[in-house]
Amino acid sequence: MYAIIKTGGKQYQVKEGDILKVEKLDVEQGSTYDFEEVVLVSNDGDVKVGSPFVEGAKVSAEVLEHGKNRKVVVFKYKPKKGYAKKQGHRQPFTRVRINKIG
Repeated sequence: MYAIIKTGGKQYQVKEGDILKVEKLDVEQGSTYDFEEVVLVSNDGDVKVGSPFVEGAKVSAEVLEHGKNRKVVVFKYKPKKGYAKKQGHRQPFTRVRINKIG
């Protein structure tokens, strides 16, 4: 059994027990979070596709940790103009464990 959920502007295919890194959620560490935007649910060949989301379906997950990804360096440069700008960015994330697909 698997489902496709939408969160943070991205879609993820998840199964029970999966651990994945999603865009930062405003939930405390150790608590549970329900993903309500379920695009597709497949259960042994029985596929339910939503338009845009499957009614009554939700995926329950446990929040494991919050953190920041590796630094991404943004470097802008214009030759012969003396212009160079270096900037870094670390995107926050939340790591979750999928408990139940229902």
